[in-house]
Order: sequence, then structure tokens, then C-alpha cells
Amino acid sequence: MHAYQHLWHTGNPIELPLGKIVCVGRNYAAHARELNNPIPDTPLLFIKPATAATAMEQSIQLPQGRGEVHFETELAVLIGNPLTNATEADVREAILGYGLALDLTLRDVQSQLKAKGQPWERAKAFDGACPLSPFVPAEALDHGDPIAFSLDIDDHRQQTGTTRDMLFPLVPLIAHMSEHFTLMPGDVVLTGTPEGVGPLYPGQKLSLALNESLMVETQVSR
Repeated sequence: MHAYQHLWHTGNPIELPLGKIVCVGRNYAAHARELNNPIPDTPLLFIKPATAATAMEQSIQLPQGRGEVHFETELAVLIGNPLTNATEADVREAILGYGLALDLTLRDVQSQLKAKGQPWERAKAFDGACPLSPFVPAEALDHGDPIAFSLDIDDHRQQTGTTRDMLFPLVPLIAHMSEHFTLMPGDVVLTGTPEGVGPLYPGQKLSLALNESLMVETQVSR
């Protein structure tokens, strides 16, 4: 696996180490319903290790022999300052950039874990489970406006999301995360996926977009 490095959308490296990837499950009601999951009262948090990250432009390698691998397109937030018990003002100041992520999920494995009441890491934290795009500087996007993103597979629209539809809004969500574990510069926060998830198949072409600011293409390895 290639070593991962945070990049700006211009191709320039971001001189921060990748730490952990903090994720929230079921942050879009329609996605919770499509998988017959209850809508949570508080954020459902889990962590992917740094070894899960890979550059999105590289082809996606599907794990073999572990059932279906589902795509979940998400807005990714790059943290630039340490956050512990942060205020919303602290969070706004700490957001360095925005990008896109695929929260790849071994769906069959996850279903088995959920049935047993066990943690999801075996389904969510495998090597290559988090393709990440380059990042757009936070100042390029207005904090007051909704951020929209989308996924096309083989030129067909598969997912469309906007921060307006999040059950737990972006800035309060990150503040909540920081109450439970410190977020460090270089950490990435994934903010949940909208409806439309499904399995990946060898040879598919994926095109992802973030507002008008970023477009990324990748494909599933044959």
C-alpha cells in the first residue's frame, strides 16, 4: 500500500501527519432508514486508524473473501488545531480544510457484528477502508452556507448529500467529539453518508464532487 499524505487540491502537500479518522454513523436520517437502523439520539462515533487511509486517486482495492464492500460517500474535515472540550468557536478556527472520503464498509461483516452487539472495526477499519481526496482550504467555503457533495458511478448519480440534512450539524458534532477524545492537527473527521449506499464491483468508475470546488475520479481495481 502506498504511503498516504494529506494534499491540497492544488497538489501541494499539507505538512501534517495523518492521525486518526473519527467517524459518525447514521448522521443522515434517510440513510439510517435505508439500512433499517434506528435514528440515534446522540452521535454514534467510531474510529478508523491511519492505516485505513489511502489516496482517493489510487484505484480501490476490494478485500477478497469477506463479502460485499459498500461505498459510503462523506464530507471529510481536516483538523488544524488541537481540540479538547472545544467550543463551537474553537472548532470553526480549527477546521483547516474540506474534502471527500469513501467510508468503505464490509457490509456482511458489519451485519454479523451488529447482530452480536459487537464493535464495527472489523468492518470499517481494514487497510484501504478510507480513500481520501485532496482538501480545499476552509476559507474557500463559507461556513454559513450548506456544503454539498455527490457520487456518480459509471456516470449515474448514486449519492447526493448536503450538510443541511445532517442530524448532528458539522460544528456542534466536532465539538461533541472533542469532549470524548482530543482531536489533533492532521486528524480527519468523517461526517456521515446520505442515502444511496451500495456494493462496489471491479471495474466501476467513481466520480465525486464537493460543491464547485473539487472533483475527484477513481476506479475499482479489476
